[in-house]
Amino acid sequence: MTPDTSTAALCEFIGGIRAIDNHTHASTVVPGDTESDALPLEVLGDFPLPVTLHPESPGWLAAFRALYGFPHEELSDAHWPGLRATMRAIAEQQGEGFPEWVLDRVGTEVMLANRVAMGPGLAPPRFRWVSFVDALMLPLSTRAEAAMTPDRGKLYPLEASLLRRYLTELKVGGLPATLEAYVRTVVTPTLERHRQAGCVAVKFEAALLRSLDFADVAPTTAGSVYSRYVGGGAPTHAEYKALQDFLFREIARKAGHLGMAVHIHSFEGPGAYYAAAGADPLLLEPTFNDPTLRHTRFVLVHGGGVHAAHARAMMWKPNVYVDTSAMALLYTPDTLAAILRDWLRQFPDRVLFGTDAASFGPDTGWELAAWLGTAQTRTALATALGGMVRDGEVGRTRAEEIATRVMRTNAGELYGLL
Repeated sequence: MTPDTSTAALCEFIGGIRAIDNHTHASTVVPGDTESDALPLEVLGDFPLPVTLHPESPGWLAAFRALYGFPHEELSDAHWPGLRATMRAIAEQQGEGFPEWVLDRVGTEVMLANRVAMGPGLAPPRFRWVSFVDALMLPLSTRAEAAMTPDRGKLYPLEASLLRRYLTELKVGGLPATLEAYVRTVVTPTLERHRQAGCVAVKFEAALLRSLDFADVAPTTAGSVYSRYVGGGAPTHAEYKALQDFLFREIARKAGHLGMAVHIHSFEGPGAYYAAAGADPLLLEPTFNDPTLRHTRFVLVHGGGVHAAHARAMMWKPNVYVDTSAMALLYTPDTLAAILRDWLRQFPDRVLFGTDAASFGPDTGWELAAWLGTAQTRTALATALGGMVRDGEVGRTRAEEIATRVMRTNAGELYGLL
């Protein structure tokens, strides 16, 4: 095939694949839904956002056209009232079926929703739950940790609130006296409850709170920190890191035993004080090399972002996957295509499609991000595979097999959905 026809034909083929979206923060149909993220970014106040997330960006205009039939060539102030009225009318018409209407419009069969809890409109089999577990690493006072940056000062209290919720759901009145009892009566039952409720994976947003360098800490070391401060006081940063490191691996190990994958945020944002170097996938190599964790399947959500090549290096580990979420929204299709080609040349069976669909404001809901992230990923994947076909790295049939794996089969096998 010529350079033009190889990519164009693959684009048409990829456009017909019913996808499994590995990572989103889909909203329920309840007005003012507040449970689409354990760490909602609104609490951070104003910080610079890439222009690709601004409502006037061309990508959002394309999404308005595709989902809501917006007829104009540009989005001016005069057009907003009519567009908002159309969006409200469709949401009201679809009712609780609105989220599934979105999936049908974007060509997605199953969407994984990272949420504190599921709710109206987000029912299986079309929607699958991914729960948040950072709070389980933070049973002690986080006063010293929260003081490290203004952003962390706003985020750590949210984790404390979520842990209180988990304790209430377990009917546990307070923290037990020992770390062993905390794991036995809080950590393990919480993970079991999530699994019984249909959870297919657990999510760590740890990079928003600390570096991803989780050391292998002895139970006695972690236990002494827990016992020293469970009754009051705040551990030092070094002490709390040791406890968190131990609990991170304990949570990951137990999630794996329960058949849940472990998702880890790895990207260059968000927030004005975010430490991008602390989200480097290479920091997780000691975790991935832990023989006791080889039955736990890890997903580097957002593919490492600026560290995408480091994410690819981690795919040498047999239980490590990557996804395209966030990059699907923030990077150009050409940029994402280059990353995909690097990954697919070596590890096509462990690359997952994802969008990071979420609400980015009152006029840019999760459904628009789902359409945009899906469309741009399909384009990027066609570009990557088209180049591989032209350069003789794969044939057309193999390119279609890889495309299907990325958009659907890899995730289906990982979560037992196919």
